[in-house]
Amino acid sequence: MADDKSLGELIDLQIRTNGPMSIATYMGLCLTHPRLGYYKNADPLGAKGDFITAPEVSQMFGELIGFFLVNLWQQMNEPRSFTLLELGPGRGTLMSDVMRVTKRAEGFANAAHLQLFETNSVLKAEQDKRLGQYLPYWADEIDAVSDDPLLVVANEFFDALPIRQFVKGQDAWHERQVGLRDGKRAFGLSPTPIPADVLPEEVRNAPMGAIYEAGIAASDVMARLAARVAAQGGAILAIDYGYGRTQTGETLQAVARHAYADPLAEPGEADLSAHVDFDALGKVATAAGLVVQPLTPQGLFLKRIGIGERAAALARANPDEMGNIETALKRLIGPEQMGDLFKVFVATSPGLKPIGVGA
Repeated sequence: MADDKSLGELIDLQIRTNGPMSIATYMGLCLTHPRLGYYKNADPLGAKGDFITAPEVSQMFGELIGFFLVNLWQQMNEPRSFTLLELGPGRGTLMSDVMRVTKRAEGFANAAHLQLFETNSVLKAEQDKRLGQYLPYWADEIDAVSDDPLLVVANEFFDALPIRQFVKGQDAWHERQVGLRDGKRAFGLSPTPIPADVLPEEVRNAPMGAIYEAGIAASDVMARLAARVAAQGGAILAIDYGYGRTQTGETLQAVARHAYADPLAEPGEADLSAHVDFDALGKVATAAGLVVQPLTPQGLFLKRIGIGERAAALARANPDEMGNIETALKRLIGPEQMGDLFKVFVATSPGLKPIGVGA
């Protein structure tokens, strides 16, 4: 029976039945299969999980995001009703820190209608524990929001959306696929060539063997959100690892238990992700009518909006925790840790001047 099979066995069966599948299809099955997908049932976060995100490193991260959002809300003339949407809220840690500090801004918390986009039932329960007092609404669609102004927060969300990969052959580009070789999952190429003119101009003349990753799902999400923000006012804040100019290069990776793993080895048991093409997302947002700010390293962004001062205040209030606070600070802003790897992308409706980003 299908219910008795592992995700790997189901994928192998699908390949035998229908032929090789795209990287996007494979990633989608691994991450969001209704029963066996990685993001469907387990809690992947924290020391006992597979990776640690910035909000789990320190409360300072969420607190400063809260400050950033309040500043935007004030620039928007403090609307009495707006949607605060978080994509992939994890355990609710980030938004819990955001809501705690934004209570100090008179009117913000009362005006905010908290909306969460989450597919993981285990994480939904964690979010309810931390955020239930704010009466959040869990949305099934990315852009199922009211007509109020919209502020979107997406921390380590876009990297988990499925990508397609294309490889430059001797004569043309071909899509990379997952198939079976000697009974085992393996990467291969579709024999059908891809016309070069469907790829971004920046990569068309790449050398043979070059790999181009197309974040089609990410661009679709951005298009839907940007259309809403353009019509209703607001901003999109996305923090993730990625690059600022469309380029070639393979970034698909699997992480399990805080170590890199084989993406094909254990479907559903490891987190799959790829670096975000922020250049492509920026073009989508601009086309919708938003103003895209220069991509900013996370460390620089956090320093500009006051993480040094916040760390010092926390250390004064909790002298016994000074060492841990300093360690967390270095992890969040250190160039060799999260400071340069993670980038801050901000797109706003015209007229807003977000703090912390830019040249």
